[in-house]
Amino acid sequence: MNDLSAVSAAAPTQASGAMPAMPAAAPSLMVVDHPLVQHKVTLVRSEDTTTDNFRRLVREISQLLTYEATRDLAMETIAIKTPIAPMQSPVLSGKKLCLVSILRAGNGFLDGMLDLLPAARVGHIGLYRDPETLEPIEYYFKMPEDIQERLVIVVDPMLATGNSAIAALNRLKEAGVSALKYVCLIASRPGLMALQAAHPDVAIVTAAIDEKLNEHGYIVPGLGDAGDRLYGTR
Repeated sequence: MNDLSAVSAAAPTQASGAMPAMPAAAPSLMVVDHPLVQHKVTLVRSEDTTTDNFRRLVREISQLLTYEATRDLAMETIAIKTPIAPMQSPVLSGKKLCLVSILRAGNGFLDGMLDLLPAARVGHIGLYRDPETLEPIEYYFKMPEDIQERLVIVVDPMLATGNSAIAALNRLKEAGVSALKYVCLIASRPGLMALQAAHPDVAIVTAAIDEKLNEHGYIVPGLGDAGDRLYGTR
């Protein structure tokens, strides 16, 4: 994986990158180019993939992306005793992080992340996209009371126009959150550029970058409507 300081530095479709702990001035982008991830992304894109397999693949990809998104979590050393001898060994340090799902498709992505992070707190932001303006409209916001004290990872399978992601991050910053990351399955280049311009301090992790959007704001080639494909409502 290679360092990418901005979307413009990434390769056209499926670039790769590494993400520092908490980016400061320059935007941080990591596109996970692991063969297993890219194989599963191809399968999840296919229109022939059934609902149950689509759901399973999204869960598996989210687990693999979580591994990379949490690479820089703080650690501390504690004393334990193995069946053989005592030792000093590392464990996660500080308050557990919070995963924030952008409803509804975010929940399908959230499930796999919770498999790896069962102690994480969970928040939800309900946003729907106005079909005319493509602007997000909030209808639900529920977070842990101490959200501002936690590292927050916002999750949504698709970063299309970037409007929903920007609105979600705006809302979280208004709630006092300062440590933020954003994880998605597929991002459009226009959406990435908009998100990085609005929130240059937020690190982004994705599995693929697609070049454009269609007139309805869907990623091309993308994978269709992630929520419909997750829940069999297409």
